[in-house]
Amino acid sequence: MKLLYAPASPFARKVRVTAHELNLLPHMELISTAVLPTEHNQQVSQLNPLGKIPVLFTDDGQTLYDSRVICAYLAEVAGNDSLYPRQAHWQHQTDIALADGLLDAALSLRYERALRPQQHQWPAWIAGQQRKIDAALQTLAASPALQQEQLSAAQISIACALGYLDFRLPELDWRSAHPALATFQAAFGARPSMRSSIPE
Repeated sequence: MKLLYAPASPFARKVRVTAHELNLLPHMELISTAVLPTEHNQQVSQLNPLGKIPVLFTDDGQTLYDSRVICAYLAEVAGNDSLYPRQAHWQHQTDIALADGLLDAALSLRYERALRPQQHQWPAWIAGQQRKIDAALQTLAASPALQQEQLSAAQISIACALGYLDFRLPELDWRSAHPALATFQAAFGARPSMRSSIPE
């Protein structure tokens, strides 16, 4: 398998953490590339019409994209059905979607602040993304996934989203407002899969 990714991408990090946890990382070739919303990456766009990473090339010739799809595929390849537990399946899937939505809002906020000239930044847009982040954190803080002993894809998604906030938006100081998430992240962040995939 080959994974097209960007080292700082939180969605690619989620795939790398999942592959590490499933012992598939040694069987995966990592191909680093750069993707920016303001520049066209022809290689990525030929593989994913949305021009986004990560993209996985499977051993049987498929091209898969979207971190949720890739992570589910990796679990199937590894024969692991515990990452996506049947009990409370839809709540688990909702937690994954919410963590990914938090990442989307955080990325939008980051791009607005880092790529758009300051005189053209839109305060209402920034405030809207911040509201989404705050609401997602509030909801995730009450998720049963935080207390599960068995590793799950929801936990990986939540941990990677929180890690991205630390990496790109440290000024948000989400820990003081959400101690349950802070406790979860302190424990989960110590896992070898998380430590080996810290964004560059």
